Order: sequence, then C-alpha cells, then structure tokens
Amino acid sequence: MQYSTSRAVFLDRDGVINRRPPEGSYITRWEQMHLLPNVAEGIGLLNSVGFRVIVVSNQRCVAKGLVTAHELESMHQRMCEQLAAAGATIDEVYYCPHETWRECNCRKPAPGMLLAAAKKHQVDLTASWMIGDSEIDIEAGRSAGCKTARLLDGDGAAKGKADVFAPSLCEAVQKILRLEKRL
Repeated sequence: MQYSTSRAVFLDRDGVINRRPPEGSYITRWEQMHLLPNVAEGIGLLNSVGFRVIVVSNQRCVAKGLVTAHELESMHQRMCEQLAAAGATIDEVYYCPHETWRECNCRKPAPGMLLAAAKKHQVDLTASWMIGDSEIDIEAGRSAGCKTARLLDGDGAAKGKADVFAPSLCEAVQKILRLEKRL
C-alpha cells in the first residue's frame, strides 16, 4: 500500500532508541529511559536527507496498568525533546497499548501503526524502512511493504530476514544511506 510523497524510517523504541529493560520488565518512569549511544546522530542523519522519523512501539505496560497512557505520552514527549535538543527530530510516536492476547491491528508484528502513520504523513512505504531489534519489528515492516534493518543481538549474531543488519541504530542508518546512495 502506497500513500506517496514522502519517505520514512520507522523505529522501534526499546532496544533501538533506548536501552531495553530486562526481560519481563517495562520502562514506566522517565528515570528508566536511557538513550543509547549515537541515537541522536543516527536520527539526525535521517533528518538531514529528508526521511521522516516515526517511532512505532508495542507498550503493553499500559494494558497491564503499570503506566497510564498520559504518563507514557509524557515520557515520549521528553524523549522527543531530548533528542531535538541534540539535533534529532522525531516526527511522531505511535504505540500499541494492548495486551498480547488481544487481537488488534496495531500490535507488531501487525503493520497497523506503520499503515496509520503512512496515511497521516503521506509516506511511500515501498521507499521506507523499519529498524528494529526483533523479528516482530522486521515482520511488521515487511507486512507494511518497507525494507528492513535489524540491530544485532547481544552476541553479535545476525538473525532473521532483515535486509540490513547492524550493531546500533547509527550504524544501521549509515548502511541504509549507503544503500540509498545518500551517504
């Protein structure tokens, strides 16, 4: 599905922008949000060549009652402000607040968040990328028609079916821009 005019890079949040919490834990307060090294640089590079940058994140901590939607949106606002202060613009943050057992079209690996963002921002999905740190991110990107980049696991292994593999967001962006002949 193509909505034309602009290109985007969709980013997962935990493990791509900020340090992933331990398995079974959730980021529920700003003090737990630790941006990963060179994230602002990577997003800034995308901004500089005209990509929209849109975050798409599963956040079932809302359904679990660990954080309210308002509190989560406040954290996302602070994240965007901190990145903007470092020269990196995020166009919008989408999140799925639902539990895993609930059927919805927004929880990745479903492509609903990407499709909604593409419609709102007139994004050409075939000219866009999804960057994540799990196979569900890659599956969501592929289902939406995007090219995909996956961040390497802690052991450095390239697992799954992504188009590009890299150890960090910044390095994934550099590889994407080389492939797109923009670097």
